Amino acid sequence: MDLWMIVALAIAIVIFLWFFFTFIPIALWISAVAANVKIGILTLVGMRLRRVPPARIVSPQIKAVKAGLNIHTNKLEAHYLAGGNVDRVINALIAAQRANIALEFERAAAIDLAGRDVLEAVQMSVNPKVIETPAISAIAKNGIEMVAKAKVTVRANIDRLIGGAGELTVVARVGEGIVTTIGSSESHEEVLENPDKISRIVLGKGLEAGTAFEILSIDIADIDIGRNIGAQLQTDQAEADKRIAQAKAEERRAMAVAVEQEMRAQVQEMRAKVVEAEAEVPKAMATALREGKLGVMDYYNMMNVVSDTQMRNSIAGTDEHALSSEAPE
Repeated sequence: MDLWMIVALAIAIVIFLWFFFTFIPIALWISAVAANVKIGILTLVGMRLRRVPPARIVSPQIKAVKAGLNIHTNKLEAHYLAGGNVDRVINALIAAQRANIALEFERAAAIDLAGRDVLEAVQMSVNPKVIETPAISAIAKNGIEMVAKAKVTVRANIDRLIGGAGELTVVARVGEGIVTTIGSSESHEEVLENPDKISRIVLGKGLEAGTAFEILSIDIADIDIGRNIGAQLQTDQAEADKRIAQAKAEERRAMAVAVEQEMRAQVQEMRAKVVEAEAEVPKAMATALREGKLGVMDYYNMMNVVSDTQMRNSIAGTDEHALSSEAPE
């Protein structure tokens, strides 16, 4: 019975020691003490209870102390609980200190919580970054298209990093400045002769206002001649004018055809009335003969006059035909 008690006691001691060394990071505490970081065992236990991994706090604090930074553990723990990256913030503070850049922990933590890479911002402040714009198309006043690419050298401005616009805004503003400068040029030859003019004008517009960067230079990397947009627009306008003229001519032709058809209808109507009137002549003559208003001799004389008139018309028509046939071609 005593043997079982000794075994059970040994097992209990092993479990206790395992739980003690697992829940209380003794090795981490020893490392902190060796690095002259003032942190107690109870503080580490409190981190465990607050679901904060002690290594995420103590290791960055050891780096900070070795770099000469005095940052309290509570600030690091609060930043971790807020969802920040403690190790990245400490690395940024160390890099800023080495580069003589004024950066406090509160501002670095705010930049990190804003979703920006504070370490990259510090590195960009020391080593400026080159942003290459896509191909930007612009048209000079003479209608020639110019396609330009620019390289923008920027440096991070830590003071404007919170709330400042990003790289896309800088690229968009530079593109707008290039389009405006080329568009105000009299000809594409002027742009090709002085490409640095674009850089000077665009750089003088203060495009970095409201952004998280400071523009150091704008260099035109490449510029090519594109299409002759002016000539193409003139061709399209001429084609449109041609179609408009054709439509108006077709409209006038249709109106002329309508007027001609209307006149033909009127002529046919007049002919019908003449035929109708001519049909009444024999009736009137018959009535006159019956009533004695027209004699037989008068009727014959009138018919002779009609025959003579028809003969004269026939002779005149024959002569005109002969003359027209003998005329030289």
